[in-house]
Amino acid sequence: MSQQITTSFVDQFTSTLTLLSQQKGSRLRNAVRNESQKGNKALYDQIGKTVATKITSRHQDTPQIDTPHARRSVNLVPSVVSDLVDEWDDVMMLTNPSSTYAQTMASALGRAMDEDIIASATGTALTGHTGTTSTALPAGQQIAVTVGAKSGFTNGGMNIDKLIATKLILDKNEVDPMAKRYCAVSAQQIADLLNETEVTSRDYNNVQALVRGEVDAFMGFEMIRLELLALNATTDIRTCFAWSQEGLLLALGQDISGRITERDDKNYATQVWCRMNIGSTRMEEEQVVEIPCDESPV
Repeated sequence: MSQQITTSFVDQFTSTLTLLSQQKGSRLRNAVRNESQKGNKALYDQIGKTVATKITSRHQDTPQIDTPHARRSVNLVPSVVSDLVDEWDDVMMLTNPSSTYAQTMASALGRAMDEDIIASATGTALTGHTGTTSTALPAGQQIAVTVGAKSGFTNGGMNIDKLIATKLILDKNEVDPMAKRYCAVSAQQIADLLNETEVTSRDYNNVQALVRGEVDAFMGFEMIRLELLALNATTDIRTCFAWSQEGLLLALGQDISGRITERDDKNYATQVWCRMNIGSTRMEEEQVVEIPCDESPV
């Protein structure tokens, strides 16, 4: 039995179980390419760009131009969460907690899914013919933390200059302009943008609408707020990133699923159980840009 369940006894708290503040489900899943995967490891083939050759003479030999191929490897890793509810807990409580437990467990797995995608976005990707070559995000795909820093400060938070530089990198890489572009930020970066754009009423109004939830896009990026992005506790630098939807891949071996069953080996307690089996990777370095943002108090 969960040792914390006594906090829900009716002689202490209300009869309705309420989920505490938390991110409910994945926020990145629909912003990346989704693939169903069979087997613990899979290789995803890619075709690079080729070039055309001009014909300069009659009966010229047909040129052979090898089309470049590449691969990305994804390894699935299962995750599970479960807890027990004893029969006498139902008597002590005015509501059965099982369904609420399932909700909070599904939320936990959704956050774990986002953490996996975040790690793959700016981390090391497995590439090559056998999917064993480690490929890091190159420096050319990283914005300097100093970009757009305010006068008197070395580093900058999220600002217009960083978003402009990010868009420039993606455009120079000829990332499909028709594909959706996203930018993962924390609440602090939204606040930074609001402070950054006070001098230009049009941008300021757009960011205000973003804060109010009236729009979710700014400067061509759909902004996705989550507090799971890596934060260096020493430097207070948050690793944000932008990407094109095809630039990141989520492989689903088994989607989030759950069961609520009786356990005869636990005195017939009810077990609430949820699991998933997923993996993710960065599909192309050119489609992801790392944006470090300083969150040090001003």
